[in-house]
Amino acid sequence: MHPALYWEKTDGSTVKCRLCPHNCEIEIDEKGICGGRENSGGSLFATHYGLVSSLALDPIEKKPLRRFHPGSQILSVGGFGCNFCCPYCQNSSISLEYERSDGEVLTPEQILALAKQSVSHGNIGVAYTYNEPVVGYEFINDCAKLIAKAGLQNVLVTNGFINKEPLEQILPLISAMNIDLKAFSPEFYQNVGGDLAMVKRTIEAVHQHCHLEVTTLVIPGENEEDITELAKWIAIIDPDIPLHIGRFVPRYRYAGHQPATTALTTRLGKVASEWLNYVYT
Repeated sequence: MHPALYWEKTDGSTVKCRLCPHNCEIEIDEKGICGGRENSGGSLFATHYGLVSSLALDPIEKKPLRRFHPGSQILSVGGFGCNFCCPYCQNSSISLEYERSDGEVLTPEQILALAKQSVSHGNIGVAYTYNEPVVGYEFINDCAKLIAKAGLQNVLVTNGFINKEPLEQILPLISAMNIDLKAFSPEFYQNVGGDLAMVKRTIEAVHQHCHLEVTTLVIPGENEEDITELAKWIAIIDPDIPLHIGRFVPRYRYAGHQPATTALTTRLGKVASEWLNYVYT
């Protein structure tokens, strides 16, 4: 385990994590909601530091980022855990199975070496993705420092559920983000264990510091009616922010649900295009 950042002692041996807006109060030998931060002996530790679940050289468009170094490749690194509990999670085997430890442990220096080795194959840097990267904040922060110093790009693919101070610390190291704006309903966010207002705040802050694109996964009967207000709100910040409208595929606890059709995402893309200049379906 690796010492965690952003926490404080409370009463007795309990600690409070300050990484994300859950602000978990964690009893000794227990973990926070994300599954990646544990109270051991009255101190908070990042239990998954360097534990890699997935590693691949991907097209940048797969992140998805369509207006950031198009045509390039990026080394994509995933871990375990998430601070949300979406019942339709598309990567539940690594995001919501917190006790898994079957990944490979790598150091930030090894991640840098892999990134450099793949430059000849079109790689521009490292994307922290697949699970929720905020859960592995300490590892990502250490990797990002080395990647930025080497002149390569850091990309964060995230749900945007992070407190202000850790976000402000890591932002100078990040070249681009894709933030998952899951819906435009506070009730929807409550159901997945998040807070719409906090994610909106992150989007506004990130737009001031680095390249930003937004993704919304359309779930039939759940969030499709939100697209109009969601697009209007993004346009207030900047109509040039790209919006990716993704197709839900039945997964996890929503395995029996209806998938989103291409016709549906195409229609919603036309709706969003009334306010935004770059909409991708």
